[in-house]
Amino acid sequence: MTDLFDTAPSHGDQPLAAALRPTTLDDVIGQDHLVAPESVLRRRIAARRLGSTVLYGPPGIGKTSIARAVGNMLGKDFCPLHATRAGVKEIRRIADEARSRPTLIFVDEVHRFSATQADDLLSICEDGVADFMGATTQNPYHALPKALVSRSTILKLEPLTIEDMERVIDRGLGHLAAAGIDVRLSDAHKRMVAGRSGGDARRALMTLESLAVGHGEGRTVEITDEMLADAYQAAAVNHDRSGDQHYDVISAFVKSMRGSDPDATLYWLARLIHAGEDPRYIARRIMIHASEDVGLADNTALQTAVAAAQSVEMIGYPEAQIILSHAALHVARAPKSTSACRGISAAMAAVANEAPIDVPLHLRDAHYAGARDLGHVGYRLPHDDPRGWVEQDYAPGVEAGRFYQSDARTSPTFESRADAYWEAVSGRKPPRTF
Repeated sequence: MTDLFDTAPSHGDQPLAAALRPTTLDDVIGQDHLVAPESVLRRRIAARRLGSTVLYGPPGIGKTSIARAVGNMLGKDFCPLHATRAGVKEIRRIADEARSRPTLIFVDEVHRFSATQADDLLSICEDGVADFMGATTQNPYHALPKALVSRSTILKLEPLTIEDMERVIDRGLGHLAAAGIDVRLSDAHKRMVAGRSGGDARRALMTLESLAVGHGEGRTVEITDEMLADAYQAAAVNHDRSGDQHYDVISAFVKSMRGSDPDATLYWLARLIHAGEDPRYIARRIMIHASEDVGLADNTALQTAVAAAQSVEMIGYPEAQIILSHAALHVARAPKSTSACRGISAAMAAVANEAPIDVPLHLRDAHYAGARDLGHVGYRLPHDDPRGWVEQDYAPGVEAGRFYQSDARTSPTFESRADAYWEAVSGRKPPRTF
């Protein structure tokens, strides 16, 4: 298989990414599940029954390019629309034109479509007037009108791997060489561009183009560390703070804390910080898991998390990242207990689904005249007993251990796992540093 930007010819001063768009699915790099000979998309193209299709995935991985390639393979006019600018009148005009020539309607950012726009478009597709492909970076099952989801084939595109990105860069270098621009890029630098592009092929080619142009005709351009540092002030990371990446990365972050893995915790925390997540939001998640996952096994974890939340209210980035790291590592390294979370969940389920328990007379409010006449007597104060407790019924019918269940064991701390590894490797006790 050739690469995502393999065979398209050059078109003058087009951006490199546009000049190298694929013309068929055979030119697409990666996305093997999508472009394989027996894939759903291939079979629909072969049957010339594309219908309504939605391409879902992060930016820069070829959604628009794939749609254009499908249009070429079907021999249909490619009619691009943008969801925020395409009104119902324009959609109907395109439908009228499609009756006289085969058309593939492509809608970028289809998640921005209104229900009315989607209904009009679906009626066109269901009548067989035109085929439709939409592209979205957001989970279509959450972001698209339900009618559009139920009538569409949803195809998920996967992020490009580092190896995929290196092949994209190689094709870009070949294209530039054919245009008389000889760019020398070492393997280490190529991998750096691939990695820092965050899986976005368009960004990689834009970076390559910015490194290559403006050096004069007929010159060999040797890419240096300084040139790359100038091109990349910060690594690009695909992260939308209101979509799937937001929820997926925060999920990985809290699961890493729960799993007592401090290195993974710090990596996902860095991803959130790099993407500009509100430090107050991150601190709130740490507070929740200080009780949900650590709980009674280390009561100071919640104190640290609350202190971190209060601190980031007063201290912004970049210093806030240290405070968040402190709190997150406390939760990650602490022993774990879910007794507080499990206990209240079980009690809430009982309250919601079972007949309520009457408050025993001896526990009812007795701080008013007439309470004794109502029988609100018999309560014994535990502090008056030398043992500090007395036997009396606090919730009739609720047996001991029904809701609160102390954890028989807790997960090992990071220190205990790291110390065991150190001893196994070195044969001696590890040094203790704080």
